[in-house]
Amino acid sequence: MMIDKTAIISSKAKLSSGISIGAYTVIADNVTIGAGSKIGSHCVIDGNTVIGKNCEFFTGAVIGSPPQDLKYKGENNSLEIGDNNIIREYCTFNPGTGDGGRTIVGNNNLFMAYSHVAHDCRVGNNCIIANNGTLAGHVTIEDKAVVGGLVAIHQFVTVGMLSIIGGCSKVVQDIPPYSTCDGHPARVYGLNLIGLRRHGVSKESIHQLSHVFKICFNSGLSAKHALKELEKEPALCKEVQYLVEFIKKSSRGISHSCRTTKD
Repeated sequence: MMIDKTAIISSKAKLSSGISIGAYTVIADNVTIGAGSKIGSHCVIDGNTVIGKNCEFFTGAVIGSPPQDLKYKGENNSLEIGDNNIIREYCTFNPGTGDGGRTIVGNNNLFMAYSHVAHDCRVGNNCIIANNGTLAGHVTIEDKAVVGGLVAIHQFVTVGMLSIIGGCSKVVQDIPPYSTCDGHPARVYGLNLIGLRRHGVSKESIHQLSHVFKICFNSGLSAKHALKELEKEPALCKEVQYLVEFIKKSSRGISHSCRTTKD
């Protein structure tokens, strides 16, 4: 364990083996840090925060400070961060709100500089949040999603797995899985073909997704009528089934196509 002499570490904090902590970093009472994690200089890790193994926090990250929510009145809350995450300079992660509220970050994610993860968010595995990516409260980012730089995501939005959002987008509705989205507000432009291929999705499934995307986003049909059309289709691959269930469960509505839709 390597701890700089200027760091301030609570005697109540739980630190595993192989940890390094940089200059002037502060670790509060109820913090747990897993083996092999590296905390850079001038970081603050506060609150009921649990950090997994082999995570790396760069200069100035502020993790676990109280949520930026006026309804928060000091209730018991927490922040849970999994294994092998990279959190770059000056990122801010907040715990949940309400009694027992939790913010949960999975494994193998990259958060570039100045990213913000607000209260009660859920971030899956193998995601990338680029510089200044901002997740408002209660946002869900599913596995393998990519959020571009300077993207702002509205409260309660879900970003579907293997989707990619272009830089500077304003996201106010759910982003469908496997899609490429961009704009102000964000619109669906097509299928994330590069991401699908990189993650080993079969040619047959990609072909079927392409066909379904045309029905859902390029036909001019509303989501309701597009789903009715899909009921007529033959056996659907698991990726299409997931997309259909995602659309059905959406509470904020699905981001529209860059083309207009009919009522």
